[in-house]
Amino acid sequence: MVRAIGIGLAVIVAVLGIYYVGILQGWYGQHRGPGEIKGEEIPATIVEERQADQTSAARSMSVTQPKQIMFGDLHVHTTFSTDAFLWALPINGGEGAYPLADACDYARYCSSLDFWSINDHAEASTPRRWQETKDSIRQCNAVSGNANDQDVISLIGFEWTQVSAFPEQHYGHKNVIFRGLDDDQVTARPIASTGVATDVIRGSAGILPPQVALIDLPNRQNYYDFRTFMEEAREIPACDPNVSSADLPPDCFEAVATPADLVRKLDEQGLTDDAIIIPHGTSWGFYTPPSTTLDKQLQAEMNPERQPLIEIMSGHGNSEEYRPWRAAIDNGDGTFTCPSPTEGYLPSCWRAGEIIRERCETEGETQEVCDQRAIEARELSVNLGVAGHLAVSGETPEEWLDAGQCKDCFQPPFNHRPGTSVQYGLAITNFDDPGNPRNFKWGFLASSDNHRARPGTGYKEFDRTRTTESNGPISKTLHDRQFGDRGEPTAKALEFSREELLSGASFQMAEVERQNTFWNSGGLAAVHATARNRDALWEAFERREIYGTSGPRILLWFDHVATDGRIDPMGSELTQNSNPTFRVRAVGSFKQQPGCPEFSAAGLGQERLDHLCAGECYNPSDERHLISRIEIIRVRPQVSPDENVDGLIEDAWKTFDCPQDIRGCTFEFSDPEFEANGRNTLYYARAVQEPTEAINAKNLRCEYDADGNCVKVNMCYGDYRTAKDDDCLSQTEERAWSSPIYVNYPG
Repeated sequence: MVRAIGIGLAVIVAVLGIYYVGILQGWYGQHRGPGEIKGEEIPATIVEERQADQTSAARSMSVTQPKQIMFGDLHVHTTFSTDAFLWALPINGGEGAYPLADACDYARYCSSLDFWSINDHAEASTPRRWQETKDSIRQCNAVSGNANDQDVISLIGFEWTQVSAFPEQHYGHKNVIFRGLDDDQVTARPIASTGVATDVIRGSAGILPPQVALIDLPNRQNYYDFRTFMEEAREIPACDPNVSSADLPPDCFEAVATPADLVRKLDEQGLTDDAIIIPHGTSWGFYTPPSTTLDKQLQAEMNPERQPLIEIMSGHGNSEEYRPWRAAIDNGDGTFTCPSPTEGYLPSCWRAGEIIRERCETEGETQEVCDQRAIEARELSVNLGVAGHLAVSGETPEEWLDAGQCKDCFQPPFNHRPGTSVQYGLAITNFDDPGNPRNFKWGFLASSDNHRARPGTGYKEFDRTRTTESNGPISKTLHDRQFGDRGEPTAKALEFSREELLSGASFQMAEVERQNTFWNSGGLAAVHATARNRDALWEAFERREIYGTSGPRILLWFDHVATDGRIDPMGSELTQNSNPTFRVRAVGSFKQQPGCPEFSAAGLGQERLDHLCAGECYNPSDERHLISRIEIIRVRPQVSPDENVDGLIEDAWKTFDCPQDIRGCTFEFSDPEFEANGRNTLYYARAVQEPTEAINAKNLRCEYDADGNCVKVNMCYGDYRTAKDDDCLSQTEERAWSSPIYVNYPG
């Protein structure tokens, strides 16, 4: 009997041992495909009703020949993206998987978009995933029975996700979208970036330890599959960088270091006229080194003209606004100095010094010693770049108060970088060729950057952990395992180099916890198109007749009105020596009714509708929000290399307070100084809607003292510390940004 028990125990131990070895070796993982599209084509009568509502609103604003305004999302991820898969894991509060088919059905029936694109990270792509992506987008597009009058237009794309710890090597993230759907109309393989993102995915031992499956056994298959996902990416051999992209085999991993190389690769495949590159997240401080600016991206070799559109806002925040303050002062020798605080900005490096000073004083050290330690902490922190907070041992998110944040920006990104803002980019000029100065001439759009296969999430402010990027460990135990030991609080800063920091890169480098309180439900792109088809949509992109909204479907027209009556829409570029005149017209978005419209369940099925939309769809009432005001921003690009941009960006240059009119607001104005100034000038309009509640609209939700200083934060955590049903709502003024009209002065 004893022998039998011993044998039985030995067998159990052996089985468990084999099972554990299998976990380590990745035996149990399966490939996650794109899923199955379920939704049918939206009834033509529904699309016609939407267009009739728009036409009625346009005519009430005296728009005599309105184009269709089509709303879409050009920045969407699924679990074919590493970070999306990671956040989908149950230990992070996710649902396990967000396949591409979900995005198709969500765009059609939850958010009711007119167009959308897939933009999974190229750095995790494989030949199988790219083929499945193309096939699934084609299937989604084919749901529309009439290619010349589609209910939803689906586009193929990918994201080039470039990151560097050093400002001179940092170019940021860019989406690439393609006009066509056939293999010869899209790239043979997504083109990744070299550097941090690729190194983490292809070169590290693993983002998630395989043993995590043992922590959450009921959901273990998710962790097995994630490991398989990572292994598949790492097994793809690197492409030969010396071979033309057109001549490479289809089953290699292609990566380049700069936007210039990205453009070259697209051109080698004959996609010069069929691909658009869209920068996004330019001022996101969680990955952008503090002293980075957009200047180097305006050099001729970077092909700035191949980036005709820019994403001004997403669920990660608003990159529009310029401010004169900086997070770090570049000494020009590879080192940085921490700037002093100003009335509107507290540098994070300065706050690092104050945390160390407070600890030092608590320990009873002299004022002289504590002052010196604060100086040392500031210097160490600022020279660690985006990971400057790690100079403070044992730090907690709450200790940083509102350090590093733009306090007066509209829904800013975390650690906003003004030198990479859209307004800064519009104000700078490249003078490498004095006879042909170069400027960015972007059209504006906004998107969601949703990582849960949910395009266009901003239609309602609900379900924070699915309609924003908010996420995190579901318990303190899992939190501590994932983020590691912060160390003991010390009264002296930690000293280590950037190189040492990068060798031990972890989640804490990017202040993931503080970022969570800046996630919002994302924006939308809106185009003025002549028809509901792919060609008309693409032509609107090319002429920059596009605008962005912070989520609501605000209707916006911004036109130059010529003396002969000619109308030049947003995005136009003109040359004249007389003072220009413009007209802005804006109509507020529809107020939303609860639930989903009646046709939704019939077209998608109630069970899938409930799963994807969580019981809430785009469901407009007959009543619109009011437009509160229209703001005009004037930017006069540099005319000499040493001209300070601070005086060139006028925000707001003009403001028009709108009447309480449900039909909308119209405003006409001229620039009486254009002719006298005699310089190129651009103008864009911002239509601001009446206040409504939105997720994370107040970001850190500071409590202030009598002097206006933030003394306590009330963060909206993505993890176990904030209830999932708490949407962290606050009042905000949603808005729409027109693309600029560029008026050149002859000479």
